[in-house]
Amino acid sequence: MRTLAVVGGGVIGLSVAWRAAESGWSVTIFDPAVGTGASWVAGGMLAPLSEGWPGEDEALEFGAAALSRWPEFGARLGEVSGASVFVAEETLTVASDAADAADLRTIADFVTGHGHSMRLLDRAGVRAAEPALARTVRAGLLAPEPAVDNRLLVEALLRGCEQAGVQMNAAAVTAVDELDHDQIVLATGAAAARQWPSLPVRPVKGEILRLRHRPGAPPPPRRVIRARVHGRPLYLVPRGDGIVVGATQYEAGFDTAVTVAGVRDLIADAEAVLPALGEYELQEASAGSRPGTPDNLPLIGRLTDRLIVAAGHGRNGILGVPLTVDAVSALLAGDVLAEAKAADPQRFSQIAEGTGDGAPTSSGGRR
Repeated sequence: MRTLAVVGGGVIGLSVAWRAAESGWSVTIFDPAVGTGASWVAGGMLAPLSEGWPGEDEALEFGAAALSRWPEFGARLGEVSGASVFVAEETLTVASDAADAADLRTIADFVTGHGHSMRLLDRAGVRAAEPALARTVRAGLLAPEPAVDNRLLVEALLRGCEQAGVQMNAAAVTAVDELDHDQIVLATGAAAARQWPSLPVRPVKGEILRLRHRPGAPPPPRRVIRARVHGRPLYLVPRGDGIVVGATQYEAGFDTAVTVAGVRDLIADAEAVLPALGEYELQEASAGSRPGTPDNLPLIGRLTDRLIVAAGHGRNGILGVPLTVDAVSALLAGDVLAEAKAADPQRFSQIAEGTGDGAPTSSGGRR
């Protein structure tokens, strides 16, 4: 039987391992703390359309291809876990001033021009959709983008791996090319460059809050709510018992300490959009390291004849799971998935040349 080592036990590594084991591989996951890290600290949004922006065509199409795979992938997870991982069916991005409203129109024009569905709402439309939002909201953009509970996702994937016979090894791997498996998948997120230094992946710190609904407080929105407050991005994602509020963004290395300033800004910004939030219980404040790349596209492709990388998904690790799984499955079978070609790591010169430095061959976008 062919052997596969998956280095990294976040949602990407777990999903790849699950699919490969079901396909006949003998799979071992190497991770000292499976299911933790950025996968445990996430909003769970599947929102590539709402993040679209002119000039970022490849990011839009990669995200849209991932989104299109989520209904089937989510249904399969439901069969394994016995429960749905979905917590919302739509995403509503709101604007409180004329500049933000103009940005919504720009996004809508760009995304619909690529054949995807979005709908602009005026003030009355926003109020009808989500009455609890602040009266200062003047416009909205509604997209058919769901969200999942990241922790239910991790638990479902762990169960799937267990049922498929995936082995867990708590050893920390520093030299991936010293593993003796037939094939190796590197899926360690922000830490991928520690195992393969030429990878242009860096940690981007993000803090989130989990708020629990209290008796008598208004219920959370039914949709994901996105906004920009004082120039800072904000999202509110419903959960079964409350809301996830996120997320700050810092270039702070692997620091995952939650700061007072981060919590303060998240609460203040969230209350500006959803005033009733002050009645909720502050359940948890946590931080994780998103794996960023220079052009905001992940790295999915071969580094050697035995080693495949699947890392660098940035804010969209949850979104990218099903497409990444399909892409890695294709690579293991000796093929390349067309929808994932934009994520080929060889687009960066330092990887193509086998060096530890160098510049990307494509530039980043608005983000």
